[in-house]
Amino acid sequence: MNYTIVGNSSAAIGAVEAIRAIDPDGQIVLISSETEHTYSRPLISYRLAGKVDDDRMAYRPDDFYHTQKVQTMLGETVVGVDTEKKTLQLASERTLSYDKLLLATGGTPIVPPIKGLEKAMAGVFTFTSYGDVREIEAYLDKRGNVRDAIVLGGGMIGLKTAEALLARGMKVTIVELADRLLSASFDKTASQMMVEALERKGAAVTLQTTIADVFGGSSGIKGVHLSSGSEIYCQMLVLAIGVRPNVGYLKGSPVEVNRGIVVDERMQTNVADVYAAGDVAEAYDLLLEAKRPIPILPLAYRQGMIAGRNMAGHDETYRGGLAMNAIEVCGLPTVSLGESGREEDQEYEVMTFLDARAGVYKKVVIRGGRVVGLILVGEVDRAGIYTGLIERKVDVSSVKHMLLSDAFGLLSLDPQYRKHMVSGPGIEV
Repeated sequence: MNYTIVGNSSAAIGAVEAIRAIDPDGQIVLISSETEHTYSRPLISYRLAGKVDDDRMAYRPDDFYHTQKVQTMLGETVVGVDTEKKTLQLASERTLSYDKLLLATGGTPIVPPIKGLEKAMAGVFTFTSYGDVREIEAYLDKRGNVRDAIVLGGGMIGLKTAEALLARGMKVTIVELADRLLSASFDKTASQMMVEALERKGAAVTLQTTIADVFGGSSGIKGVHLSSGSEIYCQMLVLAIGVRPNVGYLKGSPVEVNRGIVVDERMQTNVADVYAAGDVAEAYDLLLEAKRPIPILPLAYRQGMIAGRNMAGHDETYRGGLAMNAIEVCGLPTVSLGESGREEDQEYEVMTFLDARAGVYKKVVIRGGRVVGLILVGEVDRAGIYTGLIERKVDVSSVKHMLLSDAFGLLSLDPQYRKHMVSGPGIEV
């Protein structure tokens, strides 16, 4: 069997390990446009901040490809897929055949159409890969006088980028079009706590505006004009407004693409022997009961693992995932999950707790007696319990009054439910 995997991040690694557990001898070819050995993508901001070195970036040991008998083609880009001939076209004009194909190509940074912005303009970057770290470091080393940076985007990528640049001693301004940071998962209270944490570290946060145009010269960017009319000088701009599934190479193929590559419960596309996993896949969301991309590393690995097992002849299903974001910025830990941005109405009940002095905020969203959304700021140790309640659609009506209490825990829940959560010798709950 010739297994071909396009991609080199967590979904791809999950597939490699799953295939090898079943088929120790089949050929595995792994193709990636990136040149690096597989690395932990969430660590790139810590690498830029100088908190981890290159040795700690590895997602798997240096001998991983060798021990798993994987033939790697790093630095190669797939530009086309012919599902009838079962071949891939590479940018290098090579053609490769496959028996089973996994598409784990992740996401592509969104570059907005900003007036005056040129792709070649020095000092303008995206920030989603190890390569981006190296480009930024090379620019900072060459310029030597970069003091002011602007980060466009107040989502997870933007905030981690800002934190890294602050750690390097730079003055950072975050520009966000929405009325709050992390607008897809935070309410205004949680957002304000994040703003204050960033400001304590020296960042400036500008909301409800965006960059209208940039200006600079042959030496690079010099500043931006905001849609609000303000002007900010800078020597560096990071575009961090999000990513979209990387599916351009599927143009003209019969593989179904909506927001991402649509897959079934076996992580297979509408085309036989073609699978997809990770940030590029549009898979089942347990809470919304619909398919959508959920760009979260643990889900990517699980999807890749299930795809790999099915590619190798097993029959395993993916029962779905949840949109959970866990991020710590400037010492403030947060977790958001599900329909966290909901406000109180006839369908949703919202319970909140705020201790501004202690820097703690909790929010639980309930619909039909079940938890469907969650925000934790400052105190996140019970996130796993809440996640279990959402995943298993547990009726919490009888313990609703305890959900935000410090006394709430596994012992607050029904004994029959606890048995599914905790087990092992000597454990009784």
